[in-house]
This record gives sequence, C-alpha cells and structure tokens, in this order.
Amino acid sequence: MQEAKDLTAAASVNLPELLAPVDNDRELLRDLLSIFAEEFPRYLLALQEAVAHEDAEQVATVSHTLKGMLSNLAVTKAAASVGQLEQQARVGDQSSLMQAFVAFERDVQGLLPEMETYMAEAHP
Repeated sequence: MQEAKDLTAAASVNLPELLAPVDNDRELLRDLLSIFAEEFPRYLLALQEAVAHEDAEQVATVSHTLKGMLSNLAVTKAAASVGQLEQQARVGDQSSLMQAFVAFERDVQGLLPEMETYMAEAHP
C-alpha cells in the first residue's frame, strides 16, 4: 500500500466544479486546498489502518469523512469510490474491504500533487 505523499498519477479534479462553490475566489480555494492537503494524508492513513485491522466501524467513519472532503472538492470519482467502501463497511462486508480500499487508493493517486498545482495557480 502506498502512503498519500507517494501518490503520483492523475486524480481527475473537476476544476469548474471546484471553483463554483467559492464563486471563483481563487484565494479562498487556495486556503481550502491547503487545509485539505494537511488533513487528507492523516485520514488516508487512518483508513488504511482501519482496513488492515478489519475495523468496519472505523472504516465506515473515516470513509464517510473522506467522502465529504472529496465531494466538497469536486473529486467525484474518488468520493464515489470511498462511498462504496463506507457502504461495504456499514453492511459488514469484511471480505471486500481491502479490495475496495485498493480501488479507492487508485482513485486518489496524484490527488495531492494535483491540488498543489491548483494552489500554485491560485496564488496571486
């Protein structure tokens, strides 16, 4: 499993959707992305540990939080992927948690570098 800081492939952020909720305020967007960049690796690690320990309750909790974070930042594919992981955890489908986590990890590859690019572009 990869750590968040090692992720390098494209994550597919929808930039127009990302700018719409902040009324195209790039400075506000930069602040939000900065917060995300700080928080996301911690949540990803917590999710990775919960999956490894087969802690379905914690998987559901952390997945739900990540789903909200990703949805707010218009990372729709990854939000849907972690939403699927949340659902599997809530119904107690332990056998597929690792597979769903791997799919989610694949969907967020490159997310932090992509967000850093948007933060740099938003800088005045």
